[in-house]
Amino acid sequence: MAKMQHPFNHPSSIGKELEYIQDAIARGQLSGDGYYTRLSSRLLIEATGAQAALLTHSCTAALEMAAILLDLREGDEVIMPSFTFVSTANAVALRGATPVFVDIDPRTLNIDPEAVARAITPRTKSITAVHYAGVPADMDALRALADAHGLSLVEDAAQALGSTYKGRKAGQLADMAAFSFHETKNIISGEGGALTICRPDLIERAEIIREKGTNRSRFLRGQVDKYTWVDIGSSFLPGELIAAFLAAQLEQVENLNRQRLMFCQLYAEAFADLAERGRVRLPHCPPDCESNGHMFYLLLRDIEDRDAFISFMRERGVATPFHYVPLHSAPAGLRYGRASDALAVTDDISGRLVRLPVYFGMETHIEPTIAAARAYLLADHL
Repeated sequence: MAKMQHPFNHPSSIGKELEYIQDAIARGQLSGDGYYTRLSSRLLIEATGAQAALLTHSCTAALEMAAILLDLREGDEVIMPSFTFVSTANAVALRGATPVFVDIDPRTLNIDPEAVARAITPRTKSITAVHYAGVPADMDALRALADAHGLSLVEDAAQALGSTYKGRKAGQLADMAAFSFHETKNIISGEGGALTICRPDLIERAEIIREKGTNRSRFLRGQVDKYTWVDIGSSFLPGELIAAFLAAQLEQVENLNRQRLMFCQLYAEAFADLAERGRVRLPHCPPDCESNGHMFYLLLRDIEDRDAFISFMRERGVATPFHYVPLHSAPAGLRYGRASDALAVTDDISGRLVRLPVYFGMETHIEPTIAAARAYLLADHL
C-alpha cells in the first residue's frame, strides 16, 4: 500500500523516551519487572485509580489474563459487544468458554445494557464492556446487572486511558480492566498493554499468572526464599525497553489526551453544519462521561457511501479506514461464539463508520483532511 501523505496514525516521542531507554540499558536489566516496569505501574495506578496495575506485552495478553482469573471453562458464557476487536472474544474462546455477542447503543456505540440483560443465562459468568472511541460504557447499569446475577465485570479499556465516567476513571469501573499501548493508541510503547485490578483478592493470583504460573513476584519481594510453579500462566511480561518508553509516555498522558481532544473538537466544528443537515452523524459523548479524544469518526449514509468516501480520501492522500467487521458474523465468531439476538445496530453501524486521522503532532494534516472530507460530503455523491 502506498504511503499516505496524510496518514491515519503516526507514533511520536514527546518526552524522555530515549533518555529512559538509555537509562534502562545502563541499569543492566532488560528483562521485565525492572525499574521502568515498576515506574509505569505506579503511573498507571495514578492514571486509573486502580488497586494494582500489571504491565503486559499487549492488551490481548491483559484480556487473556483476565479470562484466566475468571476461571473460565467450557460451558461458561461471557457477554460482550460484537462491535469490538477480536482479542475481546479470543481471550474467552481460548479458555473454552463461549463469547455471547450483543448489540450496541446507537448513540455511543458501546454495549447496550438492555441487550445484556436479555442475554444473561444460567451459564453467564461475566460481562465485558468495551469503551468504544474512548467513551466509557454505561457502567452503573452493567454493574447493577452483574451484581444482581453474581457476575464478574471487565472493562476492555484498550482505547480509554484518561477517560472518565461520572467522575470515575476508566480502569476503576469494574473488577478488572485491560489497556492497550499499541502505536495507534493515545499512550504508546509500540506494542504493550496492562491489566488493572480493583479487587484485592485477585492481585496475588494475577501476579502468578503473569509470571508463567510461578510465585516469582513474591520471591523478588523477599516474601519467599525460592519460587516455584503454583498455577497456570504464561509469559505476559514486556521487556524493560518497552516499559521505559511507556513510562515517558505515561508522564505526558494529560498533554497527549488534551491535544487529541483539541483535534476532535476541530473536526466536530468543521462538520457541525453537515451533521445538522443530516449528511453525516458525529460521535456522541454522554454528559456524564469525558472522552480522552482517542478517535473521531463519521457515520455516513450506507456502506456504498462509506466506501466511496474512503476511495475519495485515498486519492487525495488521506488515510481514513473503516473499523470492525462484527464478530458475530465473522467465521471464527460463528464457530466459537453466538449472537444472543438480532444485532441490527451493530450491522448498520459497521457498514457506515469511517475514522479520521487523530494523533499527536498532526497540526499540518488536519486542515487538508477536513478540506478533502468536506469536498466529498458537499458534493453529495449519492
